[in-house]
Amino acid sequence: MAKYVIGLDFGTKSGRALLADAKTGGIISLAVKDYDHGVMDTVLPDGTTRLGVDWALQHPQDYIDVLEYTIPSVLRESGLAGSDIIGLSIDFTACTILPVDASGTPLCFREQFIHRPHAYVKLWKHHAAESQARRIDEVFREKKILDIPRYGGKVSSELMLPKVLQLLEEDPEIYEAADQILEAADWLTQLMTGKKRRSGSTAAYKAMWDEGEGYPGADILKALDPRLERYPEEKLSEAICPVGAKIGELNPAWAKRLGLMPGTAVGASIIDAHAGMPGCGITKPGQMMLIIGTSSVQAVLSDHPYSGRGIMGGVKGGIIPGYYALETGLAGVGDNFEWFIDNALGDGYKAKAKEAGMDIHRYLGDLTRDYMPGESGLLALDWWNGNKTPFVDANLSGAILGYTVYTKPEEIYRALIESTGFGARIIMENFEAAGVQVDEIYACGGIAEKDGFLMQIFADISNREIKVSASKQTAALGAAMYASVAAGAARGGYDHITEAASAMSRIKEQTYKPNAAHVEGYDRLYGMFKELYGYFGEKSNIMKQLKEFRTNSR
Repeated sequence: MAKYVIGLDFGTKSGRALLADAKTGGIISLAVKDYDHGVMDTVLPDGTTRLGVDWALQHPQDYIDVLEYTIPSVLRESGLAGSDIIGLSIDFTACTILPVDASGTPLCFREQFIHRPHAYVKLWKHHAAESQARRIDEVFREKKILDIPRYGGKVSSELMLPKVLQLLEEDPEIYEAADQILEAADWLTQLMTGKKRRSGSTAAYKAMWDEGEGYPGADILKALDPRLERYPEEKLSEAICPVGAKIGELNPAWAKRLGLMPGTAVGASIIDAHAGMPGCGITKPGQMMLIIGTSSVQAVLSDHPYSGRGIMGGVKGGIIPGYYALETGLAGVGDNFEWFIDNALGDGYKAKAKEAGMDIHRYLGDLTRDYMPGESGLLALDWWNGNKTPFVDANLSGAILGYTVYTKPEEIYRALIESTGFGARIIMENFEAAGVQVDEIYACGGIAEKDGFLMQIFADISNREIKVSASKQTAALGAAMYASVAAGAARGGYDHITEAASAMSRIKEQTYKPNAAHVEGYDRLYGMFKELYGYFGEKSNIMKQLKEFRTNSR
């Protein structure tokens, strides 16, 4: 008798449930729900409480709504009963955190805190804790631990500790009121199972937890702020569940709300991008995962740890048991393109695209499809959301060189695409410098799935063939694979994620091979890109001064 699993994928703008056949990986049904509150970066839901520069919040009710809408929807569409589902698992953007009280209720649900920004979810791309991240760097450097792999050489403001330190410093009442400060994914699994356990995925990659040593020691935390001395004991949890394991079972209350059976296996959550690795079928070194969406993630498996220059890779078994996974990415890809289309593209282009019956991205791509590398005379930096690799600096910003009075909007759009391709190549070369060869590239994500123009540019710039996952929902499928492992072979799933990946993943027949006529030209442009990269990233302080000027002016 066939068995089925559900993968839940919580992204930046929406969440989805994918119901898959546990043996074949075939997608039976899919449901998607946009977050009603979206990303809150200017004002709270009260309409009056303004947010500062680089804030990015979400409302936890949106995550509950995703569960209650998508899971019943996929069951109805499939015609399956709740008893046919052997497991479910979550992937989630990270580090995305929220403070909750002793009952597990988010503090922003409580009347006295609805006007307090720190009571809400801090999204992964909340960069308002940059000053705290730099102070953590200073303390870690003094303690001579900054270069230990688990700390990564430079602390990103996207991690949990800078966000918690910002919360403590700016609203200590919220910090004191919090019984736990949780990754959003852990909050959901705690709700559904009643078990106060956390995933090893986010604990290790985002909260500096180590399997042997736990969280950073009290002396380190006290040096940051005396009130943080007992932060792990008071706000976190030592009950860590490894990736691929069962974190608990669905409790009766949530089983009834979702239409599933009590006792259904719930897997430990995993970072959304990391779920894409088994989702693409990657289970061994030499294969690089490239997820391209709002931002991007690149990851490779390694037999040795490495962290530095923006690469996180001190966690063994964090994605695939037995291997370290080196992971980083670009802070902005789709976000960069959307910025241009929403703010710098005339309505005439949008009207022409509509008249042609084309998506605006495809329309702009077609206008420069036959260009040779360098034909526009433009060169751009991809730092519209800051830089993750190699500078780990949210204060860096985008740039475009080569404008003339003859520059066309479509040429700017192409330069933005090329900049993300160059940024991806920088990361690939950093992996190889760390001793991890990249032989194959497997791509997934919304842009990889539908934008052949961009994918060809990436292949030309990297001079690598790029294979694309056959699933449009690779992360959700990866989460479903982990759900099958949480259920185990005895219940119709698998005992190891590599078995699940082998059986349930598929790659498209079409691949993107480098165009030999373009490779040399892009090599030349890439040399210029690295020169620009080094100048603004290491030599010039102009971007940081502009950021400070903007912040103070507001």
